[in-house]
Order: sequence, then structure tokens, then C-alpha cells
Amino acid sequence: MKATVLIVPGLRGHVPEHWQTLLAERLPNARTVPPLEVDGLNCAARVAAIEAELAQISGPVILVAHSAGVLMVAHWAARHGRRGGADGAAGAGGSYVAGALLVTPPDLNAAWPSNYPQPEVLRAQGWDPLPAGPLPFPSIVCASDNDHLASAEAVRDLARGWGGALLELGEVGHMNPASGYGSWPLAEELVVEMARMAGLT
Repeated sequence: MKATVLIVPGLRGHVPEHWQTLLAERLPNARTVPPLEVDGLNCAARVAAIEAELAQISGPVILVAHSAGVLMVAHWAARHGRRGGADGAAGAGGSYVAGALLVTPPDLNAAWPSNYPQPEVLRAQGWDPLPAGPLPFPSIVCASDNDHLASAEAVRDLARGWGGALLELGEVGHMNPASGYGSWPLAEELVVEMARMAGLT
């Protein structure tokens, strides 16, 4: 595959047993946006971290985002992604985002369990309003039927607004270790499919 895969974790950052971590270990062309030591809930800081990582990459990039990482990608695209040329959404260096795998985005309008940052806290940190227009690159948006952070209907609405292809995964929880993932072999297949959609295979 010709693209670099850039992993965009959610708010919990690096989790050794998470499917994103395991995917990054399997792919020789993968990088991960590092966790923030300070301002972890600040949306602008998260967007800047994505931009900084893209500045170190040349050529096409496939983003692989999970949970709040999906919201980070939407904000990054709204702030930086539209300055790209014909090749796709441009990063800070010689990179461009050719496509994105967006897995179980949370719904900022939902009532979340108490062990998660509450939506009103995230709103105060600049996450809301969430960009809703079409993303400037192809995407696959994965929805769960029993995610405690977003209904399948809410994720369908996000996919529709972003212009993404919707993939309904069934009852997979929030697609995290607490839901049994762990290794998720489908992720690698979806990355390959995303690269094919972007003409990179």
C-alpha cells in the first residue's frame, strides 16, 4: 500500500490492548498521534497534534480514528483539510489525507456514562459545534448498535453529513477493550479498502 496510516486515538490515548495499538504494531507504514501531556481535553490542542504529525509525513495518508478521535478528524478537516489541492486534503508538510476510517464516533448530544468526560465539558473545550459538512476525502464510518456513547441513528446522521460510506457493525459496544476489542482483524481489511477507494493500491 502506498499510503502512511496515521492512527488517531480517542481521549484515552495509548491503550496497549486496543485494536488501534495492535493495528499500528502490524502495519509497517503506521504512525500514531501521541497522547497529550497537558490540555488533553482541549479540541484545538488535539487538532494541532494531528497537524504536527502530518507535517512529518510525505505523500498520501489514511487516517484511522476511533471514538473522540473521529471528532478530532472532523475538526482538523474543517480547520486545515480544505486547503489541499487536487490530490486530497493537505497536511502541514508534503502529506495529504486521501481517506479515513472513522470508527464509532460519540454523540455530543447523548448522555454519557459518568466515567467519561461529559458532553458539556467537551463543549467548553471547543468540541461543539461539530463540523457537519462533507469531508474533503472519502471515508468509511463504522456504527455500533449498542454503543453507550452514541446511537446507531446518530452515527448514521454523522456519516450522511460527512459524505461517508456507512458500515454497520452490529452489537460491538464502543469498539474498545471493554467491549472485547482487542484484536480487530477487520480494521486492516477496511484500511486496505479505504486505500483502494482512494486509488492507492
